[in-house]
Amino acid sequence: MGEKNTDLKSASKRGLKAMNKAKAHHPVRKEGRIMKYGAKGFFRNIWLSAASTIVMSVTMIILFVTVVASVILTNTAEMMKDKIDITIFLKPNTSDEVLQELNTVISADKNIKSVVVSNSEQEFEKFKAEKANDEDITNILDEEMKKVMVSRMQATMRIKVWNIDDITSVKAIVEEDPLFVNNLDDEFAPTYDVNQKEIATITSWARIARTGGIILAVVFLVISILIIFSTIRMAIFSRREEIYMMKLVGADKRFIRGPFLVEAEICGVIAGVIAATASYFGFMFLSPKLAGYGIDVSSINSILQSNQLILVFLVFIASGFIIGRVASMLAVSKYLHKM
Repeated sequence: MGEKNTDLKSASKRGLKAMNKAKAHHPVRKEGRIMKYGAKGFFRNIWLSAASTIVMSVTMIILFVTVVASVILTNTAEMMKDKIDITIFLKPNTSDEVLQELNTVISADKNIKSVVVSNSEQEFEKFKAEKANDEDITNILDEEMKKVMVSRMQATMRIKVWNIDDITSVKAIVEEDPLFVNNLDDEFAPTYDVNQKEIATITSWARIARTGGIILAVVFLVISILIIFSTIRMAIFSRREEIYMMKLVGADKRFIRGPFLVEAEICGVIAGVIAATASYFGFMFLSPKLAGYGIDVSSINSILQSNQLILVFLVFIASGFIIGRVASMLAVSKYLHKM
């Protein structure tokens, strides 16, 4: 009897060694079976798989919208800042020599990007060019009228600065330097704050879009993880006898857990493709309309209309894969060890 037990134990050991050796020689076959069972599980729970895919797609679209909205609104604010100039109105008929001295004084400030001065006669010519299509005005702009207008038209200094958010030093020069004080026009104040409210509004929109988008993305991410949890839990419950039998015959943990991970990864990859496609065509449709409102979409357009589009798709797919894998690993670790 003892000899029979010894023989059985030896046979069992030899069988296990043979199984392990066979598994070691066929890793590709093993991975193929894991993929096959995972794909079957995806289609077996097609409604829950579809729900997981849709929610993950929405999550990634929201993330894309958040990033795009933040980028284009920030770029728009910067574009508006770059176009802003500060106009200093000087007394009519300020001489070119005085204008040049004022230019030299203001240009010494480190925040000054460029300065353009214009005397009264040049301002009159600009006004005349702007009204070139208005016959009622052009008909009365004879030499006599020109003399009257030039004598009353302010000379100007248009200043662009590097940092429009901090023009303290520019204000100090304009309001305190004796040369400026003696030549400033009494009727028109310098335009320090033109478009500042619009820029502040756009900047706040960018901040709101960033914060709100992140909150929405987190909410949908939690929902997608919960749905994947439910999918994996139902799959484990429905296949509990099969899992039990696999454990009895010595299947390793990877072979048991692998199909569930693959099932969620398939959801993630499909969600990534759907989200990337929807985001691309959605942005391409809205881009001309946004540009028509003066919103700077050039940076996003340059990415989506170049070879970098492939990278964008890969980022979406990788994100979906990671979301699916992490969620499924959490679900498997929570439910499968109980089987």
